[in-house]
Amino acid sequence: MANSAAVKKVVKEKSADIPKPDELTLQWLALALTPGLGPTRVRKLVEFMGGIQAIFQATLTDLEATGLQAVSAQSIGTGRSIEMAHDEFAKAAAEGVQFVVLDNPSYPAQLKQIYDPPPVLYIRGDVSVIAQPGVAVVGTRHPTPYGIGMAERLACDLAARGLVIFSGLARGVDSAGHRGALHAKGKTVAVLGTGVDEIYPKENSRLADEILSSGGAVISEFPLNTFPAPQNFPIRNRIISGLSFGVLVVEAAEYSGTRITARCALEQGREVFAVPGNVTNKGSWVPNTLIKQGAKLVATWEDIWEELPSNVQHTLIPEIANESKATESASLFNEAELPPHEKKILALLKADEAMQMDELIERLEPAISSSGIFAALFELELAGRIKQLPGKNFVKSF
Repeated sequence: MANSAAVKKVVKEKSADIPKPDELTLQWLALALTPGLGPTRVRKLVEFMGGIQAIFQATLTDLEATGLQAVSAQSIGTGRSIEMAHDEFAKAAAEGVQFVVLDNPSYPAQLKQIYDPPPVLYIRGDVSVIAQPGVAVVGTRHPTPYGIGMAERLACDLAARGLVIFSGLARGVDSAGHRGALHAKGKTVAVLGTGVDEIYPKENSRLADEILSSGGAVISEFPLNTFPAPQNFPIRNRIISGLSFGVLVVEAAEYSGTRITARCALEQGREVFAVPGNVTNKGSWVPNTLIKQGAKLVATWEDIWEELPSNVQHTLIPEIANESKATESASLFNEAELPPHEKKILALLKADEAMQMDELIERLEPAISSSGIFAALFELELAGRIKQLPGKNFVKSF
């Protein structure tokens, strides 16, 4: 009995620490959790009833008369939806997760303009950053070194000028975009196709932590504990484009989720930008096709910057000390301080073209022994100046 009393005391103390939800947040969350309702049906229901409060004051008969599915009307009419919202709010509060609902002043104005804005956004990190001007950087999960280099470089240069970089935390181009923003000490937001407590892929958990510690955010419209179901990722793509002034496409094959994001951007009236690629590379199909269809070709950050509305440009504070260097490899490192062997290796490597180990040895011997090359590569990789790709291929970090 004593143990039971102690457990109840702990539960009571924990519940006392959880903030109480305001009625509006609870009601929007209840609608988002109601079975059979999606963002579009939620919006139409609120409009039909003349406000969200009227929905929860209506009788079950009134709700059924709106044309709702029986399961949806019963969940709302019996109070089940509100119960689920209370439970979800308590779980989120315990995890440090915040909510921004459609009627909240903190809800991004850009996102509210789209046809089917999510009724509720779950947010870890800085809530204010999701409403700031930004650009989406999207592309294939299997980029070439050129694609990685361009995504990182452009994201770095844009973030250095105050733009938020929005992307999906996926492998490949998404991750490169987030990393580029972090290199510039800028802000970046990851939009997930899972719950904000389920980082996918797991290998990007550290990247998500870096995004949060740098003042960015990790967001989702999906409830907590939502696993990475394939159908969720195309759904979340409309949020990536909806939050952004424009979408930058860097490498994507013909049948890819990136096409969905680009289409969403066009439907939402957003700018579409594309980095041209090698026509023999299947990953160049989407950006090259978009350029043929009228998307703006992007080679440097200026190509995107000049399309920003003038009022947005004036609100952004350039921090160009953190931008990528205007050299071929756009290196962020001071190479003058490197040992001679490491300097010679860096002089050969590029950010957008991999070099195989055997070619490095062939070009550097006999000036540097094989063991010296191995040691220099190890030191450079450890310092983050180069990256090793599969097959003993190396590229220069920017």
